Amino acid sequence: MDMLSYIEIDENSRKPKYLQIVDAVTSNISSGNFEMNAKMPSINAMSEEFYLSRDTVEKAYKILKDRKIIISVRGKGYYISNTKLISKTNILFLVNKLSSYKLNIYNSFNNHIGANSHTDLQIYHCDESLFLNLLEKNKGAYDYYVIMSHFKSDDFKHVATPEKVVKAIQKIPKDKLVILDDLNSGIDGAIVEIYQDFENDIYNALLEGFQKIANYDKLVLVYPEKSVYPYPKRIVQGFKKFCIQKSLEFEIIDEIFDEIVLKKGDLFITIGEDDLVNLIRQIREQEFDLGKEIGVLSYNDTPLKELLGISVISTDFNTMGSTAAQMILNKKKGKVKNPFNFIDRASM
Repeated sequence: MDMLSYIEIDENSRKPKYLQIVDAVTSNISSGNFEMNAKMPSINAMSEEFYLSRDTVEKAYKILKDRKIIISVRGKGYYISNTKLISKTNILFLVNKLSSYKLNIYNSFNNHIGANSHTDLQIYHCDESLFLNLLEKNKGAYDYYVIMSHFKSDDFKHVATPEKVVKAIQKIPKDKLVILDDLNSGIDGAIVEIYQDFENDIYNALLEGFQKIANYDKLVLVYPEKSVYPYPKRIVQGFKKFCIQKSLEFEIIDEIFDEIVLKKGDLFITIGEDDLVNLIRQIREQEFDLGKEIGVLSYNDTPLKELLGISVISTDFNTMGSTAAQMILNKKKGKVKNPFNFIDRASM
């Protein structure tokens, strides 16, 4: 089989020639012209046939390798390695941490995007360098890039989107870009954005639960000032705004300390899972009545919190994932505010 005879390069097209090669190979696999394990033309043969530079062909082959469509065999050349995903939409899903919340979004997205898509999950741990390396490594290899933008500074504080990250994301074609979770990504244009408004979300959710909250004497927000996976400072700003407007006594601490001083009438709002567990343990050890003498309100819902009757203020993670999938499927652009609510349970 002479593969070169099936490949066409349009000199007048505005599409870069390396992408024309990628498209030609994938479309020929989809149509059955190129079969599994078939040997690809060498880089030299491809460049000589179409008067292309080696760099152009190498760039095309790198994308095909990144998509796992071809493999290179040392001393033998390149071979077709995958004929199953060619006709599918390939999506790179970049998240800052592997938490139950992020997995809910990812799973919901996969459940709604359908069988004609393939999604690769990559974790960058809020690390700018790792994120940039992942983006560079996968440049041009996917049909869509779904990005949750949360980073940390050198002193472990939350940063929405560093300048270098903004520049790297801006190189992704707008029609391939989906930003999740953080509105302050610094990316403008006709893209998909499904976001939380961290300051106003917590403020409005606390307003929603004010009838219950008003039964307590003091609100204590447990906000980790420094964390491996830091939280947006706007959560604190929304909390303060609510307490000041409602004339409520409040305090902000950065963790649940061992032997913490607990008093009747306290309502704790926890963000980290470890702090929630430590707090519940100490409430039980000090024999307070949870939900009556001391209240607990947790940030972000999980099935376990629901099972244990922990009240929460939380975004709807399933909706975030499904909305992103539907906007891709329907080729829609724009900003969508994700739902965020107060959910009353037995811990208040």
